[in-house]
Amino acid sequence: MSIMSFWKKLTVGAVSLALLVVTVANAGAAEEQFTKKRQLPKGFVYLDEVMPTAEFDIRYYSEYNFAGTRIDGYWAPLPIMTVETAKALKKVNDELEKKGYHLKVYDAYRPQKAVDHFIRWSQDAGDTKMKKTFYPNVDKRNLFKLGYLAKKSGHSRGSTVDLTIVETKSGKELDMGSPFDLLDEISSHGTKRISAEQKANRDLLKNVMIKHGFKSYSKEWWHYTLQKEPFPAKYFNFDVQ
Repeated sequence: MSIMSFWKKLTVGAVSLALLVVTVANAGAAEEQFTKKRQLPKGFVYLDEVMPTAEFDIRYYSEYNFAGTRIDGYWAPLPIMTVETAKALKKVNDELEKKGYHLKVYDAYRPQKAVDHFIRWSQDAGDTKMKKTFYPNVDKRNLFKLGYLAKKSGHSRGSTVDLTIVETKSGKELDMGSPFDLLDEISSHGTKRISAEQKANRDLLKNVMIKHGFKSYSKEWWHYTLQKEPFPAKYFNFDVQ
């Protein structure tokens, strides 16, 4: 299917895509409404339009993240991805829905300016206000060296996503043994510090993601990249809006 045909399928009635207003909940705050700017490069889509039954909590738009502030480039809590990644994630979400679950996305495309923000933050040794919550056992200056953060992030290529699974009936996230963005050994796939049930929940996510063309990252149970990503060597810097 061509990108143009794919866009046509996303059109609902006579509503103009350029004027569509979305409501997104973010990080414990009241719901806000955002009009999408729709200035995406060719090959990118808004993920919530491809799989509207999923949940989205784009943490770097909020202050509830390891830096404790809204991150550069996030002008709205909107999930943006390459078309290919969006299609693959929809297959994941569709399969999970048959089992009574759905996906919750924490981060999708991330501009390079956001990564640069992370680099500046890591060099400010005096700013540790979120240490207890997100990196209690790690010196923030070592987060890049240890592989929790990268100066060139796969997220900036548009085909890497951070996500978890929610039980649809209860609305509760599955217990993965550690929360999203806890930058610690317990968040790795190989950790021995989680229960059998927590490991099974991680495996549920991992297996369905791999089945539909993604690869995992050893240090973070929530982090996946499309194996056949369309821009494997290109890092984008357009804003999330």
